[in-house]
Amino acid sequence: MVAMSDDNKNSGLKDFAKAESMIQLAIIMPAACVIGWLLGALLDRWLHTDWIYVAGILVGAVAGFVQIYRVASGYMKDAK
Repeated sequence: MVAMSDDNKNSGLKDFAKAESMIQLAIIMPAACVIGWLLGALLDRWLHTDWIYVAGILVGAVAGFVQIYRVASGYMKDAK
């Protein structure tokens, strides 16, 4: 069995963290839209309306974009 040096271990962990952040970016937007849609649909049912789900989707999309921006800007800061 070949022993790994500390540099190789740290490099592997950094690569794993980068992959995790990319997966997070891919999941954020659909999850935010679905959560907004579900909350809007619940409010529609509770308030007997039929338009709040659209607002929920839009709010979810905006929240997803904001979170993507935060993650991406943090990633760019770390890359420098």
